[in-house]
Amino acid sequence: MHNDFSGTADQAFQAGGDITINDYRSPARERPPEMTYQPPAAPLRFVNRAQELNALRGQLTGGSTAMVVLSGMPGVGTSSTALRSAEDMGDLYPGGVLYVDFAELAGASGGGADVRGAQSHVLRSAFGVADRYLSVPGAELAARYRDKTRERGPILLVLENVTHPAQASALIPAAAGSAVVVTSHRRLEELVMDGAHLMPLEPLDAPHALELLATLCGAHRVASEAQAAARLVERCQGLPLALKVVGARLAGRPRLGLAFVLEELEAESGRLAALSNGSDDPRHSVSAALGVACRHLPPAALRLYRLLGLLPGRTFHLDAAVALDDSDRAAVGPLLEELRAASLVDEKIVAGRPTGRYAMHDLVRLHARALAETDDGQARHAALCRLVDHYTVRTAFADRAVMPADRLRITDHSVLLAGHEDPFPGPDARDRALDWLEAERAGALGVLRTAVARGLDRQAAELAEGLTALYLNHRHLTDWIESGRLGAEAAARLGNRALEARLRSLLSRPLMDIGSSGEARKELDRALELADGTPDLVLRASVREFSARYWDAYEPAAALAQYEEALALNAEAGQWRGVALVLYFMGCTQDATGEHGRALATLADAHDRLAAIGDRRMAGRALAALGVAHVHAGNTRIAVRILMRAAWALRRQRARPYEAQVRETLADLALRDGSRTPARRQLARALELHALDGGPKEAELRERLEALGEG
Repeated sequence: MHNDFSGTADQAFQAGGDITINDYRSPARERPPEMTYQPPAAPLRFVNRAQELNALRGQLTGGSTAMVVLSGMPGVGTSSTALRSAEDMGDLYPGGVLYVDFAELAGASGGGADVRGAQSHVLRSAFGVADRYLSVPGAELAARYRDKTRERGPILLVLENVTHPAQASALIPAAAGSAVVVTSHRRLEELVMDGAHLMPLEPLDAPHALELLATLCGAHRVASEAQAAARLVERCQGLPLALKVVGARLAGRPRLGLAFVLEELEAESGRLAALSNGSDDPRHSVSAALGVACRHLPPAALRLYRLLGLLPGRTFHLDAAVALDDSDRAAVGPLLEELRAASLVDEKIVAGRPTGRYAMHDLVRLHARALAETDDGQARHAALCRLVDHYTVRTAFADRAVMPADRLRITDHSVLLAGHEDPFPGPDARDRALDWLEAERAGALGVLRTAVARGLDRQAAELAEGLTALYLNHRHLTDWIESGRLGAEAAARLGNRALEARLRSLLSRPLMDIGSSGEARKELDRALELADGTPDLVLRASVREFSARYWDAYEPAAALAQYEEALALNAEAGQWRGVALVLYFMGCTQDATGEHGRALATLADAHDRLAAIGDRRMAGRALAALGVAHVHAGNTRIAVRILMRAAWALRRQRARPYEAQVRETLADLALRDGSRTPARRQLARALELHALDGGPKEAELRERLEALGEG
């Protein structure tokens, strides 16, 4: 029995029909009859490892004994790559190609696979040493192994499913010019001290994953259902074993549609089961293969692995793992390192430095979650509550760092953040907090869904309010709408009228941006009703400001009336930032209705007030509006200077949607003047910004830029 935990086992194929079988192996080489060749045959279906095979050959043919460690998550194809390299390079080693599968040895013995058993296996199978000469003390057996491997000449030794460095280092052949290829789901970094070269394997990229799927179920089926095939590859995340399970099923049922199989994989709840086929054989089941990788984890690392399955996203920060584990960084850091060494998580490195962020392959995360769901329900709920609390607090700190201190917030930060250490200290706090929010965008929204599902309405509403610090700077409209709705509904269940009013008024902005003005109006009407039922003057002013921005598009006179009400309420409350914000929006409305002189004065006043209180983001927006008002007043040269200042101010604040607007205006002005090169430059920057956020104008800007042609 050959235990291949990397998904290399051949599947049964039906001859004829629509099934295409391709043999990617190199032509068979003639070997001397006396040459020993022990490894199993490499798989027929093998794609996209040419770079790794070339690198592996280069490492092994350096002259002295060499070792390469092929590592990666279970099912990634380490075994396939090792066996292919043995076939391709076997004739370079006159001493033969020897093979040990530690998983097979462990299965045969019923226990662990030790070095002694592996040495005995090689001596018996490759050198014909009788068993009576193998029952000797360990040191003598090791000496006999060295003698025999020295006598044979250069040997290529393939060691599969190695779990401990000693298993490989003790089997290095003694003959000069020998080489060792090791496969393992563990990184085995200690083998570097024995001269090993580490070669981690990644899942296949999309084109080669599609190629593998096509070789399994037929190229024309993949071509005829190209969209479904692409989604299947995405759901398998390029993992060869997962693709082989899918491909084998399709090959066995030639009339089965790819779209039907895709439906089974779309829902996370059934994906792992669909990729396991009820098998407990790690060669044919993603779940079983991942289970093998977990066997050697220490109990504390296995517990953390199960808890990480509760995370809603592919990436997470160390501190989220700390919250789940209910411990501290000193305890969790080594456990994450153990999981990284086992190829179950991947550490994110940027510019050569660790970021504190980790990633899990989707199928690994689903396997961990399946294990977690067998744990005690109360313990699982407690862990999820800790995770929700962590995100709620961390997002509030990020909101505080990104947005001005006197921003309207219904959540009481003095209560929520009490006793917690600020994770964003220092002069660059705003940038780091915004980076964290962007990195946690998917995870935070997933945690918000979890909070709602678990009945944690307070945390859900507070988390939704905090996330608007991200959405106001990076306009992820779809996320904002979902977050706003979930948060507002949670606040309604709590009976927190102020927080519900705040979230509904904020929700009106992305709804307006996607053209859902009717829904925006409903949210604003409800927000006005709720806010006016509270004594909070600033909240009532803020909701009127949002309502006025709605009326800007339909009845400017109604908008100006509501701005006046908001101005009075803010002044009565002594909320001078609110006064400055209302002046800014009022000035924009005045400019839009043709009152350019009044608009210039109002916007200049707004800019000066915002700059004085240190609100650089809104001061940049006011400066941009002032520039546009100068355009409308016919002061083009003044307008360009002001708009250039505004663009750079907004860029420094990383206010992407507003910088993009300014860049488009500058491009229009340049084209009006016949200056195509500056226009291209401004449009290219606007396109870059919209592409980052997936903005609705991305396609339009791309067309405009293409229409301008090359420079």
